[in-house]
Amino acid sequence: MKTSASPTLLAALTFTCGLTGCTALGPMATWEALKWSGSTALAHQSAKPVNTVHHGDAPIKDVCVEYNREMPLDELVPALQAALKSQGVESRVYDAGTGPRACTYWLRYVGSIEWGTPPLSQDPRPYLSAAALSLHNADGRLLSSSAYVSEASGARWASTRNKIAPVVKALITGFET
Repeated sequence: MKTSASPTLLAALTFTCGLTGCTALGPMATWEALKWSGSTALAHQSAKPVNTVHHGDAPIKDVCVEYNREMPLDELVPALQAALKSQGVESRVYDAGTGPRACTYWLRYVGSIEWGTPPLSQDPRPYLSAAALSLHNADGRLLSSSAYVSEASGARWASTRNKIAPVVKALITGFET
């Protein structure tokens, strides 16, 4: 697997490695700077969509999101909506079966969360470990689907938005880039 260090991490390492003798930063300040840059690098690792299927329909301008009460990660729906907005797609969220019949397209999602303790923390928290999105027309016909599966252990601490944005892009465009 190809990995690359973030510019922030490289700058911090270069800065601290170049220090000799008397420094303006003590050992604890240097340690804190390294911790911050490492956690920033982990949080910005990019996710890659997998198993994308796209049937090449007309561009989508708005979509109704079917809220999944079985997916207890509060940040997922706002992350979905932000990713849709960045693709030029407006969205509204409805409970299953309560949305207006005027919705031309429906986005449905499922996912898995796991619990773990992030680096340099003592408190466990949930994180998105997998998600599958599907886009349907009003009649229920599948138009496209795409998924996210956590690969690297460090990537699990990336934000939900960073994980889901490439999947939404693949769902809308059909391209896993």
